[in-house]
Amino acid sequence: MKRLALSGALALLAAPAMAHTGHGAEGLAHGLAHPFFGADHLVAMVAVGLWSGLVLPRRVWAGAAAFMTAMITGAALGCAGAVLPMAEGMIALSVIVFGLLVVMARRGQPRALTAVSLAAIAAFGTAHGYAHAVEATGSAAAYVAGFLVASAVLHASGILAARALVTGRLAQILAGGAVVAAGALLVAG
Repeated sequence: MKRLALSGALALLAAPAMAHTGHGAEGLAHGLAHPFFGADHLVAMVAVGLWSGLVLPRRVWAGAAAFMTAMITGAALGCAGAVLPMAEGMIALSVIVFGLLVVMARRGQPRALTAVSLAAIAAFGTAHGYAHAVEATGSAAAYVAGFLVASAVLHASGILAARALVTGRLAQILAGGAVVAAGALLVAG
């Protein structure tokens, strides 16, 4: 019984593992750096770029635009003091979903599937933007500008990688599978 009580007490004291810890990020430099050093954001942005490059060769920036527009909305919510429940869980889940989108990506896929995929990208983008904004201190505008620029660079990296994967279905599946695995680690983490 003592072990059970001790285990319960320790469980109540434990904090969840979170990628966005509210560490007081401030200014343009932190905004530029976080997407490259936050595994969740790095993998998610590259995956959105991969999906866009594979599915939307003529509108290659549509995925990035949907994500970044929603990210601005999420940042505005965070700066305004709104609460977005389960934002951290949504961010980890986004990596898994984006990996699955990469695995299933096909040029010429039905428009409805593309629209649903873009809506999912935007919904998860809101959570990413929110998480970034609530950890910002000082000049939130400079921080937001920094993570938007860094996100665009990561999206572009994914788009370039998609160009290399166009003829390699196995490489596409492996890339998407690696993203799903990274997301599973974040969820477990």
